[in-house]
Order: sequence, then C-alpha cells, then structure tokens
Amino acid sequence: MAASKKEKPIIEVKHLSKQYNLGVDKTYKTLCESLTSAVKNPLKTLKDCRRPNDTFWALKNVNLEVERGEVVGIIGRNGAGKSTLLKVLSRITHPTEGEVRMRGRVGSLLEVGTGFHPELTGRENIYFNGAILGMKKREIDDKFNEIVKFSGVEKFLDTPVKRYSSGMNVRLAFSVAANLDPEILVVDEVLAVGDATFQKKCLGKMGEVAEDGKTVLFVSHNMSMISSLCDKGILLEEGSLKKKGTMGEVIDAYLNSGQEATGQVIFSKNHPGDSEAILLAARVLNKDGIPTTEACINEDIFIEMDYKLSKNDMRVYPNFHIYDQYGQLVFVTSDSKLDHRCELKSKAGDYVSRCKIPANTLNNNTYYITFALTTIYPLHIHFCEKDLLFFTINDPIEGIFSRSEGYSGPMPGAVRPLLEWELYGPKDSRLGDKT
Repeated sequence: MAASKKEKPIIEVKHLSKQYNLGVDKTYKTLCESLTSAVKNPLKTLKDCRRPNDTFWALKNVNLEVERGEVVGIIGRNGAGKSTLLKVLSRITHPTEGEVRMRGRVGSLLEVGTGFHPELTGRENIYFNGAILGMKKREIDDKFNEIVKFSGVEKFLDTPVKRYSSGMNVRLAFSVAANLDPEILVVDEVLAVGDATFQKKCLGKMGEVAEDGKTVLFVSHNMSMISSLCDKGILLEEGSLKKKGTMGEVIDAYLNSGQEATGQVIFSKNHPGDSEAILLAARVLNKDGIPTTEACINEDIFIEMDYKLSKNDMRVYPNFHIYDQYGQLVFVTSDSKLDHRCELKSKAGDYVSRCKIPANTLNNNTYYITFALTTIYPLHIHFCEKDLLFFTINDPIEGIFSRSEGYSGPMPGAVRPLLEWELYGPKDSRLGDKT
C-alpha cells in the first residue's frame, strides 16, 4: 500500500526579506506643481526622484513553516519585525525578496479598526469584511448574530465606526476576524487595547479556533498570555529568525537574550541615572559573596547595587523589583530602615545597598531584577533599569524544601516558603512534637 502523501504546510515562508526606505518625502504634488518645480529646478527634481541610500531591513532572510492547526506565538523586542511579518502574511504589504505561500483563508487583526471603512456602520463593515474574505452573503448571514453577540456592540451596530471608541473597534474587529471561518487567524498586540474581560473572551475564542483545527499566529509582549495559548513559538531579533521551538523554549531564549550571564554588570560609562544620582554597578551574589546566576532553593541569595549621589541632603530609596519568567511582578522590596519621616539624609558620595532573599522563599524558576533609585518627596525616579540581571533558583528535589515526602512533581507558584506547621487532634490535643 502506497504511503499517504504528506500535507503541505498551511504557511510556507522562504527567504523572506522586507526593506523600507528611510527619510523618503511622501508629500505629493499636483501635476501643475510638479511641472512647475521641474522647470524651475530640474536638477533638484532629478535628485528627488533618485532612490535614497538609507534603507532599513525590517525582515531579513526569514524561513518558516507552520503546519495546519498549530498555534504559534511570535515574540521579540520592539522593532524586531513581528508586525511587519504579520503584514506580509496578511498581504497588506509585499515582500522585497523571497516568497510566502498561504494555503487557506486569512482573518487578520493587526491594528485598531483594521479593514473597517470609517464611514460605514458596524453592520455594513461586517458584510464588507466578509466579502473581502470571499464569503457569500448567505454565509455571513449565518454568522452575523454570533459576531454581534461576541462583540457586544449591539446598540451601536448602525452607527458609523468612525464614532466608535478604540475598545469598541477592537471588539468588533476581533469578532469579525475570528467568527468568519478563517483557516488562518492572525492577531497582533492590538488585544492590549481591550479590557481584561474582553481579553479573556478573545483568548477563549482563539483557543476554540485552534481546537477546530484552524491555525493561529499571535503576537504579544505578555508572556503569561502567549504561553497559555501557544504551543509553538518563534523569536525574531532585528528582523531575523533567532529561534523556533516550543513556546517555553522560545520564551526562555527571549528573556535571556541580552542579559548578563555573569550575575554582574559594571557601568564604566553611560551610567543610568540623572544629574543627582547614577547607577555604578549591579550584582546577584551567592552566600560567599561571589556574583552568580544560580542558587539552590535552600540557599540565601543577595541583590546588590552601587550608586553615586552628587549632592548632599538627598533622601533616596534604593529598590529592587523581582519578575518571573513570564513578566509577572513577584514582589518589590526597598530599605524599610530609610523612613522618609526621619531626619536621616544622605551626603554626596558612593553607596552600596544590598538585600537578602532568604532561602526557601522563591520557587524554582528564573527571575529578572529591575534596579531603581527613587526620591519620594517629591516623587522622582533617578534611574530604573528593567530586567538588568537574572538568576535561576534550582530545586534538587531531595531534602526538605517545602515538599511533601515522596512528591517530586512541579510545585506551582512564584514563591515557596518553608513555613511552620502544627497539627491538633479532635480534642485540640497536640499530636507529636513540634519541630
């Protein structure tokens, strides 16, 4: 029996590059103005027509395959090329080099009001978008009530969308994109405009679309949101495909890119800060005072920063912000001994502030530290260096580290303190010795 032929990827990207010209004057003139300008200054007119030398590659030699039914998260820093890639895939813009093959109908939500005509009503835009997707009126009729109900804009259905708020635009646009039976759903960061309740509805809807065997491409800076929805991921960096794999692997690569792997950063120039205070160095230290990026869950770990104050009588508060690998804030700590009501003021000079995170506090995970220095009255932030350093807490599993004996599975939560427990019997009699 002949082997079945493998199905082709629903999205196939080969050697894709997109180039933009920088500094192009996009002011258009009338024919009369153009002719007059050419007569008055022919050399300048010829120069203006030349292609500028300054160009920017938003995407460079990207190769990618997405199988039917995959839910793929696309992440990267601002300017990495994420939105450009989605615009090329949605056929909003054409590639400079390479080719893209999309083997299915695409529903896109890239910007607020994408695909909407501002003068048309919400009702008219639903049919307008359906027609663009190649749907017949009868098919749109079958989905119409579902679209309207999901969007929650029933009262404003016959109002021109130019009078909609950005949130209303997003709700209707997403509802149209997700409910008009796309085989490929492409969603950019635009969901951040909606409220938390609607974001939850959108994630649920994208999950339903994926369960129906449709393909989803999702761009977001919210690591928690994207990890909950996507199984596969790709990381873009300066227009190039840096990594692809499981969503967890890609998130780790993204969060660790550009991070100091030594547990220490020393600024010899370009110090973060202002004319009153600057950051000199930042460190993560183990119990022996050595810079590190790793610690066991039962070991103390120390965070330290060196800073310089440039004037006397300053009342500053060093503070550290600890985030987990999904960008969720775990806690903020500041030196509680520095009470703003007291008369303790700092003199100009160099200072070192250190805090200890006790053993058995954080769960086994990777954490990112923001280093900041603040004046409270009046409120002023001298510097705030986000995700400057990272460290990983390891769990050896063996030993008493807030685990039940015999359990070696994952422990949920960002913190995992080793707390004291007591057990009392039915008659409030103590059972066993307190240890």
